[in-house]
Amino acid sequence: MQAIFILLIGVLALPAGSHADTFTPLALSGQTFIHDPSTIVRDGTTYYIFGTGPNLRTKFSPDLIHWTAGDAVFNYPPDWTLRAVPGFTGYFWAPDILRVNGKYLLYYSASTWGKKTSVIGLATNPTLDQTATNYLWSDAGEVLHSGPQSAFNAIDPSVMLDPDGKLWLAFGSYWQGIFLTELNPATGLRPATKAPLYHLAWNHSIEAAGLTRHENFYYLFVNWGECCKGTNSTYEVRVGRAAKVTGPYLDRTGKDLAAGGGSPFLQSHGRFIGPGHIGILAEGNTTWFSYHYYDAATQGRSRLALGKIDWSDGWPVAR
Repeated sequence: MQAIFILLIGVLALPAGSHADTFTPLALSGQTFIHDPSTIVRDGTTYYIFGTGPNLRTKFSPDLIHWTAGDAVFNYPPDWTLRAVPGFTGYFWAPDILRVNGKYLLYYSASTWGKKTSVIGLATNPTLDQTATNYLWSDAGEVLHSGPQSAFNAIDPSVMLDPDGKLWLAFGSYWQGIFLTELNPATGLRPATKAPLYHLAWNHSIEAAGLTRHENFYYLFVNWGECCKGTNSTYEVRVGRAAKVTGPYLDRTGKDLAAGGGSPFLQSHGRFIGPGHIGILAEGNTTWFSYHYYDAATQGRSRLALGKIDWSDGWPVAR
């Protein structure tokens, strides 16, 4: 397939009273169409990313620049997802992935548009190399579910392994916002006794949590606005930080994200509309962030983009 070269130009929205600045992210080529991209992970010398789509889309790259589409995660949806979510047809949303205890944990959501009956599920694999003899996705079942009476919507998982060995899941969309719960790193599931839920962030339109840690702080990226409308999308990325993973997460002005706070991190600019679904990849002294945007040059199709983060003032700044 003819390579499509894209120069990705985004904008950093700085705190109130300062001027917006541009940054120069990585230029990508190949099959970069993706929506709701997961965190990028590396298996051996190859990078992998997962996205929304039928049975979960995959892409891989040797260098973060040239991307190729891989096979879907599932051949068909796990039966339990079809039973758990009326009207669900196998079009999974917003996956996230990390490696824990020698295997890859892939979290995904099953839902229907505008409904709160949703599930977050888990699939595991010892390798992401689709040519390996031990390549096999195993269904680990339900991690979390929500229904009409739930305070939260069980979609948009973001997983983080803390240096102390604890595994955390941030999730949520609209309604009462973004929540956090602890997982069992041995299974990737919630403990049998059910870990408590922590409320992290709220806005009248919020989703797509991205949880990470850098040095002494935890950082929570969230999306405000509406996705999935091509160039009419209003997605933008906000961020807060906390001294504890359970919060409170405060923005640059000290406002709690749970009370509607959130410092601007990334907004629409030029052809690059509605950036969203931040994922963090730290390699050596470099921190990459991945996201999607709606490309005005291709009728609003969603594409993968990458940039670098400057942490010099203790806050993530796109460079």
